[in-house]
Parts: sequence; C-alpha cells; structure tokens
Amino acid sequence: QVQLVESGGGSVQAGGSLRLSCAASGSIFSINDMGWYRRTPGNRRELVAAITNGGSTNYADSAKGRFTISRDNAKNTVYLQMNSLKPEDTGVYYCNADVRKYDMASWSFWGQGTQVFVSS
Repeated sequence: QVQLVESGGGSVQAGGSLRLSCAASGSIFSINDMGWYRRTPGNRRELVAAITNGGSTNYADSAKGRFTISRDNAKNTVYLQMNSLKPEDTGVYYCNADVRKYDMASWSFWGQGTQVFVSS
C-alpha cells in the first residue's frame, strides 16, 4: 500500500505565506508526476500545480508567480510554497502522486487533504 501524508496547512492573513509538504511512503518503485489540487465549491479537485519526476512544472493561472512547486525525489516528497496568499486561495489542498509499484503497475494516490485559510 502507498500513503501520502500532507502537512503545513493552517491560517494566515492575506499577503502571508505557507509551505505545504506531502511525503509518500509504502510500496513505491518510482513516482512520476506529483501535484497539488484544491477542492472547488462544486466538490471537484482543480489543479493548482504539478511537477514531473524530471522537474518540469505546470501551474494554474491563479498560482503563477505566487506559488512554487518542488520535489525531493530521494524523499518521495513534494512541496508547495505559497506566497502572497489571497482569501480566494482558501480551501482544502490535496496532494496527488502517480506511483509505479514494484509490480510495475501505476496507480494514482491522494493525500487526506490539508486546510488552508486566508483571512482578509
């Protein structure tokens, strides 16, 4: 089994910063893409930022210039540095990882979610 454990959420005033972390553990051969998603009012998960195992990144327009995604492949960990936070960044943030297990099958795993609240 594979577990993704997130940390770093919390409450901050507008203009502040938070750093989210997500560590993957378990039966992992390798991890391809990792990313952060936010739950929408319609209960869907929208992409905030993603990173490949080679370090290529992709950001939602709302995150560009303010958020930075990075990863430590040796630790199977992905980070999201969020600066200049706005009230509209408030939400539950989920980590996602595309994991290849030792049987070479690939599966998508999700963390439990971490709450970010930005006050005005």
